[in-house]
Amino acid sequence: MWLERQLNDPYVLKAKAEGYASRAAFKLIEINEKYDIIKPGDRVIDLGAAPGGWCQVATALTNSTADAPTVVGIDYLEMDPVPGAIILQKDFLDDDAPDLLIDALGGKQADVVLSDMAAPTTGHRKTDHLRTMHLVEVALDFALNVLKPGGHFLSKSFQGGTESSILDLMKRNFKTVQHVKPPASRDGSVELYMLARGFKG
Repeated sequence: MWLERQLNDPYVLKAKAEGYASRAAFKLIEINEKYDIIKPGDRVIDLGAAPGGWCQVATALTNSTADAPTVVGIDYLEMDPVPGAIILQKDFLDDDAPDLLIDALGGKQADVVLSDMAAPTTGHRKTDHLRTMHLVEVALDFALNVLKPGGHFLSKSFQGGTESSILDLMKRNFKTVQHVKPPASRDGSVELYMLARGFKG
């Protein structure tokens, strides 16, 4: 079933045709077309970057180059290089990962923090939900420390109720917070994205 879905998925075919590492690239493209969160010159950090689709989109949107990269991605999985992005092969949950990301960005604050991280699924829905929400929490904590005022945070979440403590923290620190499901996100999927815009600093 999975193979059949992949072979018939227009986004999979489009990703191959346009040279993106995965169909997930179109999720970020669609979200950005609607909400304009990534602009030329922005500094972007991509958490859970493998296989690299979001880094590819971010480098194009920011005009990041190999000589002056403004996009940094991190993942414990190996991934192909992305021209214009610095890729760290490391677990974001490692204690030294946040400092390494900031160093890679030249010690500067980020305009946008992206997280497409999801915990490996166990098949137990409640456990999977809790593990992924923990990643959202860790990503948000990182974003609150590295974003410049006015910056944005976009994170994968799951339907089934975002923890109220996470939502409260977002609402206290950003001007607008909303759930987003881009067209490229499969209909049957429980994934949602949380978009927090206008970091208050």
